[in-house]
Amino acid sequence: MAKPEKHIRRPAMLRQASFEDYRQIASLESRYGWARSFDLWTHLWLGNSLYRELEAGWPIGWVVEDENKQIVGTIGNIPLPYQFEGRRVLAASGRAQVVEPAYRGAALLLMDRVINQPNIDLYLNNTVDKSAAASFSLFRCPRVPVGLWDEAAFWVTSFRGILPILRSRTRAGNHDGDGAADGARRLLNPLNYRLSLAAFFTDKLGKNLREEDVEVQVCAGFDDRFDDFWGDLARNNPRRLLAVRTREVLEWHLRYLLENDRLWIVTVVDGPRLVAYALFEKKDQNPARLKTIRLVDFQSLDGSTALLSPMLCWALRKCQNEGIHLLQNFGRWLEKGEFIETVACCRRRLSNWTFFYRAADPRLGQSLQDRQAWSPSLFDGDASL
Repeated sequence: MAKPEKHIRRPAMLRQASFEDYRQIASLESRYGWARSFDLWTHLWLGNSLYRELEAGWPIGWVVEDENKQIVGTIGNIPLPYQFEGRRVLAASGRAQVVEPAYRGAALLLMDRVINQPNIDLYLNNTVDKSAAASFSLFRCPRVPVGLWDEAAFWVTSFRGILPILRSRTRAGNHDGDGAADGARRLLNPLNYRLSLAAFFTDKLGKNLREEDVEVQVCAGFDDRFDDFWGDLARNNPRRLLAVRTREVLEWHLRYLLENDRLWIVTVVDGPRLVAYALFEKKDQNPARLKTIRLVDFQSLDGSTALLSPMLCWALRKCQNEGIHLLQNFGRWLEKGEFIETVACCRRRLSNWTFFYRAADPRLGQSLQDRQAWSPSLFDGDASL
């Protein structure tokens, strides 16, 4: 009697991704909250002028296939234009790394493809979660030396709206891993809440800049003034690593947020000239969950945070008027004596450090050890793509 044939399990295979993989990649990403339409997904590359320049030699990412040639792991590979010391720096960031639990061992292979790919100058990742944080020491990726990227500051902006949510979660014992909600519980006392906003709008604000000294303007989109602003910003900071912020790059980078009405563009002008801007992103608009806003980027031509004060005032009042529960700021300006550290109402620790980098060129790596070479924000990497 013939013995039954044994099923031989084929090892998972790693290969370069293609646009034809969209359906399977989107199916996998959708189970982890990453999926986008084909148009918005391909826009990450086809709408990116740097990718179009590099297209022939730039992989859009990599996938892992099981024995049935079904995609069980994926990571995107996004080219990002930077400038440092008067020259272009080609950066890469992974996006939406997702691996099915049975194939988690392949996660390091996907990371290796992005971090160690040839012909890039710099790798950046500012969306590192707890499960991946330990891996970055294996790839010799240092922490970004400016900011506290394992902390966040926040303000409760709708006490009446947040109170029922927090009480229901407390009764149910359900924290959902939501650090902002846990931190907000400290402000359940109405007196603490009133004092938290008063501290910003009065005493602490007055020590930095009076709100009425400048006019904050809101933009529906990006215009030619942002090209002029970028030119001035780059000239003023030749020895600082800066993500390119031309109008074209801003529109590409932030298209998803713009089209989904999730971006506030706030500016301060001097006549026709922009002198500072801030970008705020709406998060979690499901009525059953916390509604939050986070500061994505702030830039000023003089390099100071003075104009961030009136912009935060505007954002806090906007949150109150729209029933948004929390305004959050991650990582930047949280060190002792920095602006957010002096005015924040509440702080919370994140589960891990979230912002790592690695320079391919040792000379660039040496330069980036200097704190003065950095101006990091959530506009870097893939945090706001």
